[in-house]
Amino acid sequence: MAPGWVVVLLLVSGSSASESSQSCNVSQKCIEDINTFLWEINHDKPKEYAVLMYDSFGKMGSNVEGGNVNQPGLLQQCRLAIGPSFSGQYCQVFLKQGALQYFVGICVPDSCGEEDVKELVLYDRLQFNQMSLIPPLPPILTNESRQDMIMTHCLANRTELDASDVVSIFVCCAMIAVPLAATLFTAMVRSERSGPDSPNVQFSHLNSGPNVYGALKTSDSSSREMNGSAGENDGPSPEQISQSCAFECLQAFSLQTNCRGIFSTSSSSILVGSFSSLNGIRVLSLLWIICGHSTQFPVINNLDNYKNWRGTVENNPVYIFTISGPVFLAVDTFLLLGGLLSARSLLRSIDKAGDKLTLSLVANYLFKRIKRIQPLHMFTMCLTISLISLVQWGPYWFPFMDTMMDCKAYWWANLLLISNLLPFHNVCSPWTWYLSLDFQCYITTPLLIFLYRFKRRVFAVVVGGLLLMSTLISAVITAHLHLPVFQPSTMTSENYVLHYYVKPYTRYGPFLIGILTGIHLATKKDQLLKQKWQAALGWWCSLSLMALLVGFAYFLKETPTYPSLPHAVYQGLHRPVWALTVSWIILACEEGYGGFIKTLLSLRFWVPLSNISFACYLIHPVFIILYIGLQETPIHYSDINFMYLFLGHLALTLVASCALTVLIEKPFQFFKRRNT
Repeated sequence: MAPGWVVVLLLVSGSSASESSQSCNVSQKCIEDINTFLWEINHDKPKEYAVLMYDSFGKMGSNVEGGNVNQPGLLQQCRLAIGPSFSGQYCQVFLKQGALQYFVGICVPDSCGEEDVKELVLYDRLQFNQMSLIPPLPPILTNESRQDMIMTHCLANRTELDASDVVSIFVCCAMIAVPLAATLFTAMVRSERSGPDSPNVQFSHLNSGPNVYGALKTSDSSSREMNGSAGENDGPSPEQISQSCAFECLQAFSLQTNCRGIFSTSSSSILVGSFSSLNGIRVLSLLWIICGHSTQFPVINNLDNYKNWRGTVENNPVYIFTISGPVFLAVDTFLLLGGLLSARSLLRSIDKAGDKLTLSLVANYLFKRIKRIQPLHMFTMCLTISLISLVQWGPYWFPFMDTMMDCKAYWWANLLLISNLLPFHNVCSPWTWYLSLDFQCYITTPLLIFLYRFKRRVFAVVVGGLLLMSTLISAVITAHLHLPVFQPSTMTSENYVLHYYVKPYTRYGPFLIGILTGIHLATKKDQLLKQKWQAALGWWCSLSLMALLVGFAYFLKETPTYPSLPHAVYQGLHRPVWALTVSWIILACEEGYGGFIKTLLSLRFWVPLSNISFACYLIHPVFIILYIGLQETPIHYSDINFMYLFLGHLALTLVASCALTVLIEKPFQFFKRRNT
């Protein structure tokens, strides 16, 4: 009646502890505690801890054929088991049986380490051919009876904090505490200044944002007049200047200043300016990415019917619009917008500088970009490191464990914005690879603008060469490495991410098209579209190309086993072509030929969501990983389940992003404006 693992442990522990320890190299304390557990569980009325440990072992479930191969057991129940001299410890044994790889959760005394568990499994394989500590899956389901162990991993009941954890927690707390303290200070100043005994001093900077110098100057002159010293000093004293600067900085971090504009529906509240259609494009692209991540992350190793999910996706073209196929073309939309706005911003700065492109202007341009993205980026990285040790993770945390632990070793790559140049499995907070790619593309804008202003022919040759080079490199890499183009296959292809997906030389095309679009929109003197038939033809071509790009991904869903010309051509062209179609939409909307699409993309509803879009992008994977990592049982794929997962992640993301935008991101925009 006893399962195989109990029989094996009985046989191992039946001899003396010393003999067992010598034969299978298991620590003596581990053997003694196992003896206690087995002795207890064979009673007619065993103690509760023994029942909890026994019940916590992973067991084979139904639908193995559909992908339900993992046997997680019950982690929390194992940890609740308190024996006479030990506690329950949850361990995972990773196994391979034929083409299947899976893990089994077991509950052992906490005196048994990972090596002890490994030795017990190996000893069982060598000594007891008919019995198994972890029985293999039936050969009828796997076509293979041999079971090989890959590794073991035990989840400690308590995680010790190291120096990196302490520093990360401190940084996160400090970055939140500073704006909260500034908010309290501002409230106190307002309360004092609004009192009946307060002097008549202008503090308009409390209500008008960071433009405070004029208010402070008025305040200084009023003070001099009250003291009868007007005219004796022509300016504020050094002490007053120091105090005003400090007060100005506190104002920049206060919620009273930063909450204004977040929920504004005016397009002027963001950098988009008159390009109101960009608000809708940005938000819809962000929603597409969140939808894709909400699906992609769970299916990595947390579905009990992965094969059913993959079969549904591959056999139903409807799914390629949401959770499959070219879902991450939305990233190329963001690259297009980045190129457009970077070119527009630099051209405006040149105009303000008297039509001169100087090194100091370029340095200021790049420094403003760093201040724009790095504060919230660094906060997200520190938050990731903190969560590793503070959260009691479940059995499905292991796919993200190594990736998240890399934050402690490779945080400097995120700081220098070169994380996408490292092997992808070494990237801290993997979704932040886009920030490194975007900045690497961003630093090319001044050179291209210089060439555009210096000589148009040279500019045209360089742009054409860069676009052709990016296209050819993407095609050659795809053909040489036999890369897939359809999402379920790209998720399991290490080469796809390592050599293609995150590299600047394969993803530069959309950003370059964005620069060209930005130059055109910023310098045009006349409309490109003269007649309605031109607009109609452009819309037909644009929408047709979009449909073809999405459709071709479905027809090319098979991973090639040889250099495939269709896959190479599609991989080389689909991203720049997608960027061209989106740039057409922007151009048509700006020139008055957008119709109802222009109306939709320019709704004021998109503006506050666009204001918090950067925070949404950075924080939404944290919620998804938290949800998956805290699960003790697998997730069952169904349309309704995944829809609720997406909506739940989205709701949490929006709330957290509002807070992070006003606490972390927006205060640094003040310093950006002050330097301009």
